[in-house]
Amino acid sequence: MKDILEKAKNIELVIFDVDGVMTDGSLFMGDNGEEYKAFNSQDGHGMRMLQEGGVRAAIITGRSSQVVKHRMKDLGVSLVYQGYRDKRPAFAALLEKVELKLEQVAYVGDDVVDLPIMSQVGLAIAVQDAHPFVKQHAHWITARNGGHGAVRDVCEMFLESRSQLADKLASYLHSTD
Repeated sequence: MKDILEKAKNIELVIFDVDGVMTDGSLFMGDNGEEYKAFNSQDGHGMRMLQEGGVRAAIITGRSSQVVKHRMKDLGVSLVYQGYRDKRPAFAALLEKVELKLEQVAYVGDDVVDLPIMSQVGLAIAVQDAHPFVKQHAHWITARNGGHGAVRDVCEMFLESRSQLADKLASYLHSTD
């Protein structure tokens, strides 16, 4: 774990997949084609803490959904790339926009479509219930499953790498009065 925390110190941007990472991968579809997703509130708070800690967050997902757009707006994530079944063009556009080197970027995925990006970044992370082939090619695997705390695991690991986690958690014990 020590080597993962060392790699994490250099990361300035964490890219998250959505289906299977921020959600459990289930797709709920209404009769009119409307899509519903369930997000974990602790994961969302983790993303807020991550950004407050100085690490930017981004989304690259194969599907397009208004639900994702609204959730990311709520979390303050402005780097959102939706509708990319082949995620490489979105990744290239994102890298150009943020002007970071590959070793300054982490990617969190769960399925084989994430591997083209995971194989390039400085820190490749798979969620606990990721496809076994993806887990073989990850630098680190979360303790929890996608949609069930995996994103929080990632965010807290990055805060720990910067020695910010203990203070961040302790700040919730103090009164604001």
